[in-house]
Amino acid sequence: MNDPTTRDAIVDAADRLFYENGYEHTSFADIADALHISRGNFYYHFKTKDEILTAVIDARLSHTDKVLARWEAEAQNPAERIRRFIHMMIANRADIKRYGCPVGTLSAEMAKLDHAARGEANKLFALFRTWLGRQFKALGHGADADRLAMHLLARSQGVATLASAFRDEQFIKQEVALMDEWLEKLTGGSSRHQRRAGRKAAH
Repeated sequence: MNDPTTRDAIVDAADRLFYENGYEHTSFADIADALHISRGNFYYHFKTKDEILTAVIDARLSHTDKVLARWEAEAQNPAERIRRFIHMMIANRADIKRYGCPVGTLSAEMAKLDHAARGEANKLFALFRTWLGRQFKALGHGADADRLAMHLLARSQGVATLASAFRDEQFIKQEVALMDEWLEKLTGGSSRHQRRAGRKAAH
């Protein structure tokens, strides 16, 4: 592997292992073994595990930015964009059932360890908070936009935590349906009509 590819592969492997096993319980050796690379090759790119953590958080922030930009481009209205966020739990339900939410588990672990990267890890939540707040504001809930964003973030985190604790994918589907209903009530049913209109226009 050339250098950029090796570095990216290390970050990708570390990202997965930090999610599945936790940052504290993932060693240099675990990451190197997952990639079948020499320790010398590994240390050429990263000298400490904290350096890898910083790279992982940066990669997650970049990926999240791209996902949110895609939702902005693909969804025709703010209600549908919020729905994309809600339904992200369905798309990732198998991993959530086993490991919880990748954002929530990392932030919680950094807080527990009182790690210097705690603030950086929380930027992932801040991205979603700001983006959701903007969508709720576009829906006409300017005064309550941030409160609604935090409510939805809190609810999704609670669902992820309980789904992981009980290993229950059906619980995720059930709660996503309830969040859909909450969103419908919040928009006065307009998001349902907009989705129907969009489907008709596509035919």
